[in-house]
Amino acid sequence: MKAPVLAALLLLSGAACAQSLPVIELNAGIHRIEAEVAASNAQRMRGLMERTTLPPQRGMLFVFDQEARHCMWMKNTYLPLSVAFLDATGRILNIEEMRPQTEDNHCAARPARFALEMNAGWFANRGIKPGDRIGGIDQAPPAF
Repeated sequence: MKAPVLAALLLLSGAACAQSLPVIELNAGIHRIEAEVAASNAQRMRGLMERTTLPPQRGMLFVFDQEARHCMWMKNTYLPLSVAFLDATGRILNIEEMRPQTEDNHCAARPARFALEMNAGWFANRGIKPGDRIGGIDQAPPAF
C-alpha cells in the first residue's frame, strides 16, 4: 500500500475512533437501555444525526451542564425518535415524539438535566410515562 493511501486510512480510522461515544447501561424498570453518552457540546450538537438505524435497546443520553428547559430538534436526523427529558435524579418530566428531518423544537416541560433519545414509540410501547424513573443515571459522566 502506498504511503499517501495508508496515511489517509489511518487519518480516517482515527477520526472514526474520536467520534465514538462511551456507552452506559440504564434501565426503565425491567427494560435495559444501552445509552451512548453525549456529554460535550459538540457531541450534543451532533446527536444521532446521519444515522439510518438504531438497535431497539440502544439510545443516546444527552448530558447537560445545568438544569434548564433544553430543546431538541431533528435536523439531518433520519430516524423517527422519542425523547424523554429527565431531571437530575432520572425522573421523566415529559416525552416528545420527533419526526425525522424537521426543525421543530421539542422542549423539556420543566428544567431538565438529561434527555434520552430512543426509537420512536419506545417509551409508549413499554408503558413508560412521565413520573417514571430511568435507573443508572448516576453513572453518567458530567457534561464538559
